Amino acid sequence: MKINIKRVDKDFHMQAFGSTNVAVNIDAGEATGGHNQGARPMELVLMALGSCSSIDIISILRKQKMEIDDYSVEIDARRRENETPAIFEEIHLLFKLSGKLEEEKVKRAVELSVEKYCSVYEMLKDVVKITYSYRIN
Repeated sequence: MKINIKRVDKDFHMQAFGSTNVAVNIDAGEATGGHNQGARPMELVLMALGSCSSIDIISILRKQKMEIDDYSVEIDARRRENETPAIFEEIHLLFKLSGKLEEEKVKRAVELSVEKYCSVYEMLKDVVKITYSYRIN
């Protein structure tokens, strides 16, 4: 896997490109001298965790012939305070689904995704306390 990152301005705005060559904008906050032109690096870590597990959950439920009408993930995280680096101490993922879904299948898909298949979770789990829940609307 190869990623390329190119600086866009004279400050901290960058664009990252992966295998699809789609640009992902990254920037620092204004307090650091950035211009809010992209996601922060630590936000990208949370986005990676949520999207990695989501791909698995949706795939598992599709294989089980479950119909997902709406899907989202809400991620809350807490970082170390007054320490550098300010790594995450706790992350909670709330998976929200609606559609023709069986609760037991959703529960199992979420468990399998987060704890077995998600590579990002596997990288973070020994450093960060990660919890998760789901809600079927």
